[in-house]
Amino acid sequence: MSPPSAIQQSLTESAVASSIAVHNRTETTNVGTAAVPVTSSSTPDLPELDASKLKITITKNPKPFIEDVSGIEWGNQDVCTDHMITAKWTDATGWEAPELKPYGPLEDLMPTASCLQYATECFEGLKAYRGYDGAVRMFRPNRNAARMLISSTRIALPSFPPSALEELIKTLIAHDAPKWLPKPGTCIYVRPTMIGTGVALGVQKPREARLFIVAALFPILDTKPMKLLASSENSIRAWPGGFGYAKVGANYGPSLMAQKEAQSRGYDQILWLFDKSCLVTEAGASNFFVIWRNRETNKLELVTAPLDDKIILNGVTRRSLLELARARLTGTEGEIEGLDVIERKYTMHEVVEAAQEGRLIEAFAAGTAYFVTSVIDIHFRGVDIQPLEKAGKYTLLLKNWLQGIVYGKERHEWAHTIKEVGFKSEPQDEDEIEALAQKIREMKSNPAWSAAFARV
Repeated sequence: MSPPSAIQQSLTESAVASSIAVHNRTETTNVGTAAVPVTSSSTPDLPELDASKLKITITKNPKPFIEDVSGIEWGNQDVCTDHMITAKWTDATGWEAPELKPYGPLEDLMPTASCLQYATECFEGLKAYRGYDGAVRMFRPNRNAARMLISSTRIALPSFPPSALEELIKTLIAHDAPKWLPKPGTCIYVRPTMIGTGVALGVQKPREARLFIVAALFPILDTKPMKLLASSENSIRAWPGGFGYAKVGANYGPSLMAQKEAQSRGYDQILWLFDKSCLVTEAGASNFFVIWRNRETNKLELVTAPLDDKIILNGVTRRSLLELARARLTGTEGEIEGLDVIERKYTMHEVVEAAQEGRLIEAFAAGTAYFVTSVIDIHFRGVDIQPLEKAGKYTLLLKNWLQGIVYGKERHEWAHTIKEVGFKSEPQDEDEIEALAQKIREMKSNPAWSAAFARV
């Protein structure tokens, strides 16, 4: 497998490498299977992004609190919380002090801004969850912060310490979660974004940039399984040596016409294929998995596309599912049959063959937005392929394990507890958990509760 090391090479031999030489200090994060050095600044002797310098301006005009999110349509997450965090960067002055301030338009974004002209834009997506014990948690935000550095470097935007971005994300949630995430078992979506804001029309590396972080209300996900339409021969999402591994806007805009076509035909998303051999890559913007029985060994296998050729996004949910499956599902003991966890290239023709021979057991998509969702139908070249189990036990088991972690039913290092502003952090013992749960129940029964939050 070459892409993780290729990513490392591209980073260290470009802007990141020069930063390492100048600063002589790095942090290390794992991306794929290789260690990737990440740096604190791309310009010597200029201020880095520093979360400790955050300026805080609380809104004087809070938005009305929306208790019922069922009215928010999937895909129309346009209701954001009261605040956002922004930080400006220039190649002459480095990073300015970040600011938490009222949510609103970005000021001074000119029509010739690099992001509007040349798609110098990258982003991340992660969630904050209100656990059943009352605590707010984020799932592996360090992974998202590290991945955003890789994305920003890929499109010549400035570097930053991932730990600083992670801390800023947590600070926004600490301020807005008490009002906007009151109910146990719910979540809000967090969107860190970086854009090139330099106004020069010449095609060049942006000389100015802006980081901003917002949080949006998220609808209760419809748990119905997905139907996928395999992409046509003349439609490609990503290619070897490209930027499919980076979370940049240019990966998403060109895919929208195909997505619209799929939905017009009654499907939920596109299953993206690559090459004449029809290699399976991703389902929409999510990673895709199949569970089938190997014809030669008769063993069950959990299979997903590898990170080779920079085609597949190194999803945080993807990585977590693979790690959980390897830790908990590869044995032969217990009530459920063990399986082999495999990352390899495979084709749609293999999926068709497995289905025809009764070996295709389950299929599912996984990502921040869809979480873990069963796939019950794949339309490929006029043929409908349906796994044997519509809502399979392995898919459900993996989903339940992840839900247990993010909502606090299982204590795990992946769940980062947020100390909320004005709220107590995670309870320390079972009695305290029950006391807090009772308090939440009492608050929910009080009609004044919602009104009180609306005045925050």
